[in-house]
Amino acid sequence: METYRIEQRQVTECHTAVVRATVTVSDMGGFVGPAIGTVAQALAQQRLEPIGPPFARYHRTGGQEFDVEAGFATAAEVAPSGDVRASTLPGGAAGVLTYLGPYDEMEPAYGALEEWVARRGGRVTGDPWEVYFSDPAQEPDPRAWRTEIVLPFEV
Repeated sequence: METYRIEQRQVTECHTAVVRATVTVSDMGGFVGPAIGTVAQALAQQRLEPIGPPFARYHRTGGQEFDVEAGFATAAEVAPSGDVRASTLPGGAAGVLTYLGPYDEMEPAYGALEEWVARRGGRVTGDPWEVYFSDPAQEPDPRAWRTEIVLPFEV
């Protein structure tokens, strides 16, 4: 069984600039990277700087589809531009799991994070998001990719 490093954090609500779409699990990789690139271009055009690494938030829709927002946290609200829209990441208590490895092998990490919340008597209060600290274009070895999975919860 895989062992993960999980910690509780208090995250701050923040503005985000995202591209949002409903995609199947198999199409996830083809959506997230290009969406992040589109948001980066829109931020540059608006002279806004990201305030952290790229992320993707996965809203549960059921079945094999997810409503996904991919982009960056920003200090100010982005003006809509093409497919890019303003959104927010919620504030509050969150379990944060650091995952090292390929994106398509993350599912057990999500289970471990949900179990961690339950063992603390917590209840998941929102949809998770992933923060990407590795750029696959710069780091070709998927075993070296570092991602944080953030899961909002309350006790």
